[in-house]
Amino acid sequence: MRKLFIFSGLIIFLSGCNLVNPSIMFKTGKLYQYTKAPDSTKIVEYILSPNDIIEFKIYSNDGFKLIDLTNISAGSGLSTPLQFLIESDGNAKLPVLGRRKLSGLTIREAELLLEESFSAFFVKPFVMLNVTNKKVIVFVGNSARILPLSGNNTTVLEAIALTGGIPENGIAAQVKLIRKNKLKNEVYLLNLSTINGVNSGNMVLQANDLIYIEPKIKVARTILAEITPVISLITSAFIIFSYSKLLTK
Repeated sequence: MRKLFIFSGLIIFLSGCNLVNPSIMFKTGKLYQYTKAPDSTKIVEYILSPNDIIEFKIYSNDGFKLIDLTNISAGSGLSTPLQFLIESDGNAKLPVLGRRKLSGLTIREAELLLEESFSAFFVKPFVMLNVTNKKVIVFVGNSARILPLSGNNTTVLEAIALTGGIPENGIAAQVKLIRKNKLKNEVYLLNLSTINGVNSGNMVLQANDLIYIEPKIKVARTILAEITPVISLITSAFIIFSYSKLLTK
């Protein structure tokens, strides 16, 4: 009997060692070096990157007439904007202009570049550009939502608000923003539980950013879920053991 209780206690202890909430994703060690958030006093805008799909309309005479680039003529022209992919090398293949490097530019910088380039063919061209496939992924624990970004400069706080805010089981002080670049992932740790967190929450999102809101660890529920099967097994073993002792008397 004594051996049975010792064995039972060992099983429960080993089960309890696994209670670090296995549902938590994107774990970082205690010494992990997070990327420093940009200076909140500087305006950071959306930056065009490979795989962005851009659409733009071009007008002549500073917006007087819409230009139909498919016919290379001025008139009432296009009913919908043209769409082009920024390829892996950062270039987009554009009508009339050919390949142009757009990756790394803000929306406004790209508009100015296109206006300057098209000025060789049209009088005072006016360009309106937008990115159509901007999206981020917002994780709250194990649940996730892909959020399309309709604005050019959507912030972290706006994205969280659009997905319903930080839920009751989320930790506002443990919000991770994971951003891909060519070399490695940049990970920002944002503390949105204090008023000072507003500055970091105002970071402008880039395409394919990932926002992870860490869930609270529900210790009691987790322990119960972990050891219930073990307790059931031990109980069954104890009943069998007791019954076998009775039979041997």
